[in-house]
Amino acid sequence: MEEKRIAVTAIVIDEESAVAQVNEILHQYSSIIIGRMGIPYRERNVSVISVAVDAEPDKISSLTGKLGKISGVSVKSAVSKK
Repeated sequence: MEEKRIAVTAIVIDEESAVAQVNEILHQYSSIIIGRMGIPYRERNVSVISVAVDAEPDKISSLTGKLGKISGVSVKSAVSKK
């Protein structure tokens, strides 16, 4: 088993229709989520979500991979080195 890492995942949602899918995936990974902050930027019709997680790198990659496959969603993660 790999050692757990702390990571921050940034999610930008450009299409309102993608919100439910993003929330469903985040719910599936709720056991690794430390905290979450969501900002609806109404002037630009975009939502920005920041999610802090504590998990093995493979699980973090799985989360970002599933989110990245959703149309209208951009996602990037920064993972701690230790």
